[in-house]
Amino acid sequence: MKKLYIIFIILITVTVGSAQDNDFRIVFYNVENYFDPIDDSITRDEEFTEEGTRHWTWYKFNQKTSKIYKAISAFSQWQIPDIMAFCEIENRFVLQELIKKTPLIDQDYQIVHEESEDFRGIDVGLIYNPKTVWPLEHHMVKIRFEGKPDKRTRDILHFKALLKNKDTLHIFVNHWPSKYGGAIATIPFRAEAARTLKKYTDSILAVNPNANIVITGDFNDTPEDESITKHLNATSKDNSNDHKLINLSSSISKYGYKGTHRYQGQWSTIDQFIVSKSMLNESNKIYTSEANVKVGNIDLLLEEDKKYTGKKPYRTFIGFKYHGGFSDHLPILLDLKLQ
Repeated sequence: MKKLYIIFIILITVTVGSAQDNDFRIVFYNVENYFDPIDDSITRDEEFTEEGTRHWTWYKFNQKTSKIYKAISAFSQWQIPDIMAFCEIENRFVLQELIKKTPLIDQDYQIVHEESEDFRGIDVGLIYNPKTVWPLEHHMVKIRFEGKPDKRTRDILHFKALLKNKDTLHIFVNHWPSKYGGAIATIPFRAEAARTLKKYTDSILAVNPNANIVITGDFNDTPEDESITKHLNATSKDNSNDHKLINLSSSISKYGYKGTHRYQGQWSTIDQFIVSKSMLNESNKIYTSEANVKVGNIDLLLEEDKKYTGKKPYRTFIGFKYHGGFSDHLPILLDLKLQ
């Protein structure tokens, strides 16, 4: 009986190991105001200092760093993400703290980040595992708004890499303009972000119609909003006849997920994964499906919503009051199959 048990354990280990050889995991997480407590004279980050309105101390920053690691590790479980993309990070330093001051240090993650022109000083960025990701190039895509030459927002990060020596992937990390100032009044800003992104994806697909493209981020719009469906021209798999981009997140309700963000008791899916159509072809070297999108609606990242009932993300701040949670968004992940 003991020999059979040992053989069973070996078989499980071999199976998991071989599966991992062909598996590739991408995580995206809006980490809600991941600032260091140092005042940056160029940006408006004064509230995230010890003397600022949020009384942001090194202790709270270190707690935040630890919680981001715990959130990702609890959500991703046994499979270490190959790429982790983030928004609402202040700078490169906070990512360095994340990969050096937590158990992520064992994976030797590398950083891709550039400072954006956002007036608050928040950026997008990513980290990648150099054992499975061979970087080729990256650049920042700037968004400009017609008639508003002084308006600035977060850049879009374009990262191109070879995955496990199998094929090339383009990943775009987004954090589109928020609805602060009014949901309707800010529609043109997200529309412009979508059009800007589409120019880049169209140029890639014009050269290679079968290019592997993953678009992720916090879009501050749902898969049904016009910024996504009209200006980016991304749709669900069921309506994909004339579309080059497929929004995998438009179908998450089929898999029991309510959304990634909750506002006034209502869930919405504003954190999304969108892919090029070729990646849904099972014979493609990099393959995925809508079933491979998961939302981190685990107990660790949720708390009771005492006002509207149900559960809501366990966030770091409620208004300006420190709450000590993880983020006001839930993380999402996408699994790819490499062949």
